[in-house]
Amino acid sequence: MKLLGLLVVMLLLPLSVRAQNETMPDLSTLTVTGSGHLASTPDTAFVTLAVETAGKSLADAQRQNSRVMQKVVERLQALQIPKERIQTSSFTVSPHYRPLSKRPTAPPSAAPEIIGYSVSNSVTVELHHPEQAAAVIDESLTAGANRFHGLHWALRDEQPARLTALKQAAATAREKAAALSGALKVKLLRLISAREDSQVVRPQSHMARSMMAMEASADAPIFAGEVKVEATVTLVYEVGPE
Repeated sequence: MKLLGLLVVMLLLPLSVRAQNETMPDLSTLTVTGSGHLASTPDTAFVTLAVETAGKSLADAQRQNSRVMQKVVERLQALQIPKERIQTSSFTVSPHYRPLSKRPTAPPSAAPEIIGYSVSNSVTVELHHPEQAAAVIDESLTAGANRFHGLHWALRDEQPARLTALKQAAATAREKAAALSGALKVKLLRLISAREDSQVVRPQSHMARSMMAMEASADAPIFAGEVKVEATVTLVYEVGPE
């Protein structure tokens, strides 16, 4: 008998909870989003350059590449750039094949004939004095670099700028909430949730350029511009009548 009574209570309990939930009113909420930003002068630059060489054998192409890259690194170190801030960003080897049009007697199923190799070695240079960017490009070109893969600017420590932008965004969101609640004749009861997002917008010059293009613009001025940190904050408030 006791077991039967317990089963009845267990069956009725979900119905009781559901009835209570149905009688509870939905929360009235107000959602606002604020934005903030901070522009800072970059204190770091990254320059990516490459040396490309070709040879009839892989060993020959690698030997030429190593010799030229060593000259590039020596020029960079002469600018007082520590070796640990000169990092290989990519290293590729590409075989060259004889075109089928120049192999009239070869059957269609013949294996490709390798006639040479290209080696490309790219390095990224981290500069803690961004004004050195032009000198780095010029000295690398003089030493034998023949590709320019990009230049971009950054902040070594982005956290202070992110926090400042987030504070601005949160303050703007609160001001919006106060203005809207006053206009709508409702009262802000409590903050239910807060969501934040931030991003860094970096000025950059990203392009692949040949040695000829680099020589044509070697004396062109380079301007760092500003690094912008943008943030948004979304606040959700419970509201009620005044």
